[in-house]
Formats: sequence, C-alpha cells, structure tokens
Amino acid sequence: MKREAVVEEARRWLGTPYVHQASCRGAGCDCLGFIRGVWNALNDDPAEVPPPYRPDWAEAGGAETLLEAARRLLIEVPQERAQPGDVMIFRMSDDSPAKHCAIISDDNRMIHSYDNHGVVESHVGSWWQNRCVGTFKYPWIED
Repeated sequence: MKREAVVEEARRWLGTPYVHQASCRGAGCDCLGFIRGVWNALNDDPAEVPPPYRPDWAEAGGAETLLEAARRLLIEVPQERAQPGDVMIFRMSDDSPAKHCAIISDDNRMIHSYDNHGVVESHVGSWWQNRCVGTFKYPWIED
C-alpha cells in the first residue's frame, strides 16, 4: 500500500461529523475512529476495537493509553522523518496523557477529527508541532 492511498482515503473522510467513539465515514467519527476507519478502508485485517471510553478518558485515567496503543499497533518513526500518510499523536497539555491523533496529508498539513468541527484538514503550526509526542506509520505502508 502506498502512502498516497492513505492520504486519498483520509481526504474522503473530510466533512464527516464528530461523533464520540464512532468510526463511520460520512456518518461520524472521533479522532481515533478516523484513524481506525482509514485503516479498515485500506487493510483486510480490521483495526483493533478499543473498549468504551468517555470524552475525558485521558484526564480521568492518567495512563498513556493512546500512545501505548500506537506503539503496539503502528511503526514508530522519528518526527523529522514523518511523511504524508503517517499518524501523529498529540498531548493537548504538558501535564496530561496523549489524547489526539491525525494523519499527515502533506507538508505542514494534517487531517483529523475534533469536537464541534468533525474531520477537517488543518495547518500544522507551532501549537500542534509543540504538542506532537509521536509519529507512526501504518504497518502495511510500503516505503
């Protein structure tokens, strides 16, 4: 599978409304559901289904659940070598676990889903860059 296919599929999700715990293109997804949905659209082996989680799961639990899952299921790459089609993981504040994810679409742009916006393509400015705690590629991507 080529990276371009990941970006193309991710762009098909643009405009999908934000729905907590959902993963259905056009109907609704959260950031994790978006990453899982792209996986499922491009891979015969379905993505791992997470257990139910509340919107404040990271703040309430304190564990690095999202980052640990990314390290278990994806291939970590150095941030300076991240490419379109790779997944970015973010910590929204210095004192909380990572809880947001996106797919790099091209230089300094990402596609992600977040509350009150749904799936959008955004500029990766310094605010996002400073909160990125890991970059990963899907294990079935060809380099």
